[in-house]
This record gives sequence, C-alpha cells and structure tokens, in this order.
Amino acid sequence: MNGHTLMYAPERQQEILRLAREGGRVDVLSLAEEFQVTAETVRRDLKALDRAGLVRRVHGGAIPAGRLDFEPDLAERDAVAADEKQRIARAALAELPGGEGGAGSSGSVILDAGTTAARLAAEIPLEAELTVVTHGLPVAARLADHPGLTLHLVGGRIRRRTRAAVDDWALRAYREINADVLFLATNGFSPDGGLTTPDLAEAAVKRTLIAAARRVVLLADSAKFGQQHFARFGELSDVDLLITDTGLSPDDALAIERAGTEVVRA
Repeated sequence: MNGHTLMYAPERQQEILRLAREGGRVDVLSLAEEFQVTAETVRRDLKALDRAGLVRRVHGGAIPAGRLDFEPDLAERDAVAADEKQRIARAALAELPGGEGGAGSSGSVILDAGTTAARLAAEIPLEAELTVVTHGLPVAARLADHPGLTLHLVGGRIRRRTRAAVDDWALRAYREINADVLFLATNGFSPDGGLTTPDLAEAAVKRTLIAAARRVVLLADSAKFGQQHFARFGELSDVDLLITDTGLSPDDALAIERAGTEVVRA
C-alpha cells in the first residue's frame, strides 16, 4: 500500500478504474485509505473518470460505466455462452406441454424474446402441436414454418437491440391470455437481486409475462447468476424451474432450490 503514496493522479485513476472493474464498485473512503490521500482527492479522481465516461459516480463511490445499463447487440449476445445456451434449449424441450417436443399436445406456451429462447424455438420439432405466443421477432421467424403450431406474434414498438416488442400493445395482449408455460429470459438473476434487465420497457413486458402463465421456466446461462441490472421485474420465487448450465455451482443451485425454485443444470 505504501507504494501508492507517490502516485501521480493519472496512475492513481488508472488503478481506481482497475479496482472498479474488478470489484464492480469502489467507495471513496476505502480508496482514500488505500492510496493515502484525502477523500476530496479521491472524489476529484472519480469526477475525472466519470467525465471520461469510464465510471459512473454513485452515493459514496463509483461503479464501472455501463455495468447497469449496457446491452450488447443481439448477434454478440448470441455468441456468448453458445454451447451452454444450446444445452439449456435442449433441456427446455422436455418442459413443453405434452413432453419432449410438445408432440400430440394442444398446450399453450409463451416464448420470451432473447437468444436462448430463440435457440429453444429452433429446437422445437416441425411436427409439434402447440399454441405459441411471442413478442420476439427472431423467435417468431424460426417458428413460422411449423405446420402444427398456432403462432401468435404480439406487437408493439420494436427495440432494435433485442428485436422485441414492448410498450402498451404488447402489455395489453399479454394481459388477455393464460398460457400453460412461460419460457422466460433474463439478463441477471440471484436470490437477493431477483430477476433484472437493463431496459424498463422490457422489464414491464416480462412482468406481464410472468402473470400470464401457470408455470414459469427461466432459461438463463450461469454467467448471468449474481448479475444485477437497472430494471427489476421479478423474484426468483416467481420461477418454478430454472434451467441453467453446470457453471452454476451445486451450492448455489441448492440455495436456489431451498428458496422454492427447482434447478436443472444442463
């Protein structure tokens, strides 16, 4: 720690940025102690980093910029954890009404927008007989040629980043249905932080989805565990079954199950 004493401001700011990115948050008093400078000096450092767009100041400290509301583009998100998403999608097939593939069933499902849900859509066999409702354009596109499906595309304002319909039209449509199963997507999940996503409009739709189905199945790769984003749309207790990958530790899975949500690690 004493090595920090003679640091110049740019070096100190670089180190503060590194600590913020590593820990997800830094606080003024700890930094002042760490670098043996006054709290006022740290605040100036944080102000400079904030102006440069590298951190965002919050009460008592700062978080790395974008941690709460940065959303990668759809193609980029689909490439992240691709193998895990594929395994999750295959495991989710067994949760379709009528068993694997939904064959011979007239059950109804809601497919949330999202890359894992789109992969599930791609796994649904052509002969499946289901009623499917979605507000995700990529999801609908993958199911449009299935002869046994009754496919409903919910409309609204399309968010370019996720190709999902949001706002009043979408909310009204989902309030009018009662589906057997919802396959839900999220950007972050944890027992304390609940279910979160960066965008308030998408959060509002997701909240309505949860109310529109009798059974809620969350499809989320383990990298999303412990992540918290700006808009909270539900609790883990709203979820009947979490399908994730083996990156989620057995201990974390057990903690989630103790709180009442079944966990499958695909």
